[in-house]
Amino acid sequence: MPRPFRPVTLEPLRRRSKRTAGLAVLALAAGLLAAVPAEAAPADQQRQRDFAAAAREFGVPENVLLGVSFLESRWDFNAGTPSTSAGYGPMHLTDLREAGTGTHHDEGEEDPRGDDARPAKLPATPAPAPPPPGMQTIDEAAALIGQDVATLRTNTTQNIRGGAALLAKYQRETGDWRAAVARYSGAKDAEGAQVFADEVFDTISKGVSRRTDDGQNVTLAASPVSPARAQAEAPKIECPKKVSCLSVPAPYQELPDNDYGNHDKADRPKSQKVEYIIIHDTEGYWDTAMDLVTDPTYVSWHYTIRSSDGQIAQHVPTKDVAWHAGNWYVNAKSVGIEHEGFAAKGTWYTEAMYRTSAKLVAYLARKYDIPLDRAHILGHDNVPGTIPSTIRGMHWDPGPYWDWAHYFELMGAPLSGFGRPGSPLVTITPDFATNQPAFTGCETAGKPCPARGSGSVVLRSEPSDSAPLLKDVGLRPDGSASTMAVSDIGSRAETGQRYVVAERRDGWTAIWYLGQKGWFRDQHTTSPAFGLVVTPKPGLATVPVFGRAYPEAEAYPANVPVQQVVPLPYTFSAGQRYSLGNVLGSEYYSATTFDPANHVVVKGKTKYVQIQFGHRIAFVKADDVRIVPAL
Repeated sequence: MPRPFRPVTLEPLRRRSKRTAGLAVLALAAGLLAAVPAEAAPADQQRQRDFAAAAREFGVPENVLLGVSFLESRWDFNAGTPSTSAGYGPMHLTDLREAGTGTHHDEGEEDPRGDDARPAKLPATPAPAPPPPGMQTIDEAAALIGQDVATLRTNTTQNIRGGAALLAKYQRETGDWRAAVARYSGAKDAEGAQVFADEVFDTISKGVSRRTDDGQNVTLAASPVSPARAQAEAPKIECPKKVSCLSVPAPYQELPDNDYGNHDKADRPKSQKVEYIIIHDTEGYWDTAMDLVTDPTYVSWHYTIRSSDGQIAQHVPTKDVAWHAGNWYVNAKSVGIEHEGFAAKGTWYTEAMYRTSAKLVAYLARKYDIPLDRAHILGHDNVPGTIPSTIRGMHWDPGPYWDWAHYFELMGAPLSGFGRPGSPLVTITPDFATNQPAFTGCETAGKPCPARGSGSVVLRSEPSDSAPLLKDVGLRPDGSASTMAVSDIGSRAETGQRYVVAERRDGWTAIWYLGQKGWFRDQHTTSPAFGLVVTPKPGLATVPVFGRAYPEAEAYPANVPVQQVVPLPYTFSAGQRYSLGNVLGSEYYSATTFDPANHVVVKGKTKYVQIQFGHRIAFVKADDVRIVPAL
């Protein structure tokens, strides 16, 4: 059983920690600590015992140690892989030498603006940034406990000891546990560090219990703590309360040759409703992202969130249109949020970043009346190509290792769904920790990725583990099958997405996906859902599928070039059904000059229906389909 927890009272802990930390150092020097035998305990409670032992050894309050670890890793091991900010193990000890610098993976030649009325904007891939400061804590931790750094990366017991030793050292230097926790965050700015500390102590106050990705049961019992610091007057930034937000403006600036950057002025939601929030990752470290978004010749997004502590920076007012999603229709109706991280490296995202991002998304959803579901909160990998020629270049971040289920739980909108057993409409809900598809190419093309939890479900053309994957003719016009490459989303459903069941057979379920039946083993992989589905109207053999919901030609004024509505190369045939995401009016935001007085929102009479067509969403014309209950 876990040992009892004591409430955190900071003053006595300061005095006690100095005494016990000094004794621990003496014991370590004498080689006595290594000789203390471990008590017998259930195997699934070993991590709990490791936290308790490290807390005693280094004089760290056990609930402080547990709280810090939870905010970094949720106590997970993550298969020994680094986080997006080079942290290893439950205590997120950073080792940039081993994790490597940020590099851009095969993200495709996407035009982030995605507006056919302007030349494609294809910014050059920047060189990797120099390592950020404060990302080599593993060296100091290893020295404090007399272990080598490789052991701290791979051995959870020693990783926890190293983190505890660092916390104790920071407390001795600052004289305060809240300051020590703030310093542990690695944040360069005091505001971000203090918000991290506040989140840790709030977690301690509420308590939490979970089973880790490697089967360990860990509990942090709720403990009364001293109140959080008083919140300073928030700057004039669009951010929720109790998070740290910086203003790092993206420049709206005229450039040579009648060009300008790096976003468009607008007046949303008066001019256009904001329908979507798009989740990205930066494919680089924080400092690189700040350099790029403040470059008027580059592209833009609305917010960036830092991995180590969840610091938020706002770049573009949400009323304006940023150039981020590769689809102008989606850009004009969305807010884009970048997260410090790498889609393909097999890295994991910190709890601190998930938490502040979830608070930001919930705040924006309330502000713009956006439903908290996976038809409106999209990954960049869910945004469709605009026309057939752009599909292959579309980006696929944040990738299969983003934990959508946990993210929505933090927003108070769990994705498990509601529906009767046997419903023909299902929500994809695999267990993130145990669902570990065998992706390849995280570091080297063709090589296996680390065996890590994922929210992705791989689909096959027949109910067999050896059957080929589905075909995506947009990604592979030659008709070849999809692959297990981490960047290949052609045969992959994602957590929270809803699909219509096409068939069930011997423990396998098939869903309608890109005009095909996609099969997967339905072992705790889906939840029954309730909602509406979309099918072709009687008499239509097929209906065209689109990547944007633009108006009919007659809607455009004489001074605005008509934008073509070109079908994507997929088949939506009679008898197939797809889940309804939204019913939308047709719109095109014409914004091709620096002077926003010349910008025009063109609205047509054509209505569109958004569907979950494959891994990405798509649009069909309302006149071509019926919307019916999923019965």
